[in-house]
Formats: sequence, structure tokens, C-alpha cells
Amino acid sequence: KHRSAWALGTLSAGIMAGNLVGPLIGGALPPIIGIRGTFLLAGGVIFLTFLATTFLIKEEKSAARKKAAKASGSWASIPDKRPVVAMLSLGLLLMLANMSIEPIITVYVAQFVTDANVTMVSGVVMAAAALGSILSSSWLGKLADRIGYWSVIMAALAVAALLLIPQAFVTSAWQLIGLRFLMGVALGGLLPCITAVIRHNVPDAATGSILGLSISSQYVGQVAGPVLGGFVGGHIGMRAVFLGTCVLLALGAIYCWWVSPKKEVE
Repeated sequence: KHRSAWALGTLSAGIMAGNLVGPLIGGALPPIIGIRGTFLLAGGVIFLTFLATTFLIKEEKSAARKKAAKASGSWASIPDKRPVVAMLSLGLLLMLANMSIEPIITVYVAQFVTDANVTMVSGVVMAAAALGSILSSSWLGKLADRIGYWSVIMAALAVAALLLIPQAFVTSAWQLIGLRFLMGVALGGLLPCITAVIRHNVPDAATGSILGLSISSQYVGQVAGPVLGGFVGGHIGMRAVFLGTCVLLALGAIYCWWVSPKKEVE
């Protein structure tokens, strides 16, 4: 448990690497093996993962864990709900911040590049944030194990909020790519820290259900981000998407400071 943020950061890096590489491979395979062949190959990879999970991962259940498993795993069993509510909210906010740019990215990039390169550069912009998170998540998780999860969360939110301001005023696609990469670096430690805080503030019997809620809140952010980004970009302007997301992340940092254990932050 004392290295949970590092371990979760490594896991998060693997997941984000799959999100980055998967579409690239999926786009390259159909001309080679066909669309049906791509589905069959993906199914085969998932089946291999099933076999590896079944036969290679061994979970030891101690007497204490078996006793905890029989205990109540409901929301009411959580002694202090404020940190958990904060982490559920921040998970939603993280995904909202990452996805808010998605519906406007092609139009935004079109201001700086020729029509022939818009889709390619737009893809690079979206991938840049994921790449930054892949490179930083394990390192930030290790840092959080050493200095505290809340401190890393607040710093990541504040830095990401600041990086959104110049994104609203870029004059070239490469500036946007660099800033999105740095934003991904800043946000890379959030998911492992969020999960670690939940693990440390929730009884063992309720861990599965609360982590499930955490994933659900992140999916809400994935849905709300593009919807809000598209609405704001279409009715107010594309710069407003970046600046509005900046305000949300700054408010998230302030909220995190308000609910965090002050002894850790100090």
C-alpha cells in the first residue's frame, strides 16, 4: 500500500499507451488483413489477456481479507466521505478537461495548417496529451508516495490550469502540440493519486464498489467533456473552451485544498 500510487501510475501508463497505440494499429490493419480480420485479431488478443489473467495472476486471500469481505461494503461503511466525494469529482473533472477539446480540435487546428494536413495534425494534438501522461504517470505516482497524494493532485490541477491559458492564444499547431504534451505530463499523476486516495479512505469491503463509482464518474466526464466543449465552442468561441476548462481545473485545485488533510499539505 505504501507504493500504491507508483503501482497505479505504472498501470495507468499501460492503459493510456493502449489508448494511444490501439487506434494507430486499428487504422493500419484493415488494408493488410481486412476489417473482419482486424476484429478477429482484436478478439484473439482479448482472449489471450483472459488466459493470462486466469492462470498468471494469483490472489492470496488472508483471513483478515476474508473477514473484511463479509463486512458491509456499502457507502455507509465509509467513515469520512469527503475525500471520496472529492476524488469522484476530480476524476470527472480530469476526463472533462481532457475531452473538452475533442469536438473543436480539427476546426481549431485548421486555423494554423493547410487542409491536407488538418486531420494528421489534429491526431497528433490529441495524442500529445496521452503521450505526456504515459511518460509522467509512473514518476508522479512515485513522487506522490513520497510527498503525499493530495499535494501532487493540487499541483497537477494548478499547472494544467495555467497551461490551458496559452493554448487559447497559440499561433501555430506545434505550439498547441507542445502545450498539450505538457498538460498531459501534468495530468498524468491524477488518476493513480485519485485511486490511491480512495484505497486509503475506504474499507476493504467497499473498495470494489467505490472504485467502480470512480470509473463511472470518469466516463461521465468523457461524455460531458465533448458535449460542453462543442456547445461552448459553437456558441461562444473556441478560446472560451480552453479558458472555461482552465477555470474548472483551478476550482478543482481550490476544492482539493479545502477538503485535503491539512497535515499532509503542510
